[in-house]
Amino acid sequence: MKVLQVVGSRNPKGQTARVAGAFAAGAASKGTEVEQVFLPTLDIRRCRQCDDNGWGICRSEGRCTIEDDFAGTVAKIAAADAVVFATPVYYGDLSESMGAFLDRLRRTCTHATGKAKVEGKPTLGICVAGGGGGGGPACAVSLEKVLTTCGFAVVDMIPVRRQNLDMKLEILRITGTWPVFCAGRTK
Repeated sequence: MKVLQVVGSRNPKGQTARVAGAFAAGAASKGTEVEQVFLPTLDIRRCRQCDDNGWGICRSEGRCTIEDDFAGTVAKIAAADAVVFATPVYYGDLSESMGAFLDRLRRTCTHATGKAKVEGKPTLGICVAGGGGGGGPACAVSLEKVLTTCGFAVVDMIPVRRQNLDMKLEILRITGTWPVFCAGRTK
């Protein structure tokens, strides 16, 4: 089984990367292959709302006309058995890189061809808030809404704050061992 982690943090050693790593460690302990993609290191541009109606071929063909790393990342999602979306929380919402990626994914999933790439795919969302940590739950709601709109099968949403980081690291290690995310198990 292969799990793709889509990480919206620019810091590969920060709190968001740590929680994604905890999940990956749990999954790897059960023989699951985990690949991480750090969105800020990719060329993912924001949606252009191509035509006068604010759409483009995303609506009519289920793909995006912008030539950047978006299509390759979507191909990795399509090839994975499950996906983890991990984002730092900024102002109670998704990171800018995660938001830009999901804005375009949501639009391509409006068409059946785009939606077929992700529909029913088990997905976990992780929202990591620094500071006071109060924005984590609101971010989790935003992330779940987009993922559900795209057609993912959202398994869980886990808000994390720096004050409960150690506990959530252990929870994410355990979550990585769930049957839905492990090799040799049924969904």
